[in-house]
Amino acid sequence: MPNRGDRGGSRTRAHIADVATALFLDRGFDDVTIVEVAAAAGVSKVTVFKHFDRKEDLLLDRLPDVVEIARAAVRERADEVSAVEAIRQTLLALAEERHGLSALDEGIEPFLRIVVEAPTLIARLRVFEHEIEAALTEELAADERFSGDSALLAALVVAAYRIVAVETVRRRLAGDDPADVAAAHRQRLNQAFDAIEYGISAHAPW
Repeated sequence: MPNRGDRGGSRTRAHIADVATALFLDRGFDDVTIVEVAAAAGVSKVTVFKHFDRKEDLLLDRLPDVVEIARAAVRERADEVSAVEAIRQTLLALAEERHGLSALDEGIEPFLRIVVEAPTLIARLRVFEHEIEAALTEELAADERFSGDSALLAALVVAAYRIVAVETVRRRLAGDDPADVAAAHRQRLNQAFDAIEYGISAHAPW
């Protein structure tokens, strides 16, 4: 169980991220400095960097949540559920609740616009793809119920979700009907994971 210091640190991290996000939404990512974020949050620049390795992580502060969600999907699945199916169901659940990580959250367009318009944020997301792929590979390799190629499956899952997410973001920013976008998001998720589960499982059981 986290101690009081851990909880306090989590609150401080969340507060800094919230303040930074508000500044980025108001003025743009490139026009806000770390010093300005620290001042607005009432903390020092050192404190900001204690909680965040880089400026991009102030806006993309939920990336660590993605890692844990992916790991938990594999680790906590029932024995009769494949790793692919467990990840699929987790992603569909995020879509159903319009979770921010699905890009289906109401009013998320300003946030998405900041991300797509800042090359450094796009670069950070590309690095994160490698990070989540490595985490999934590690989790699958440690799972005694999994007998396939952990690195291959992790790469396929990350690539499949990237394709789905990019199209969802494009449609949200284009102003398409949110209900239609959500339905298409779920359909593409199922198509992608069907391709992984059934197109490959004959050769490498997941």
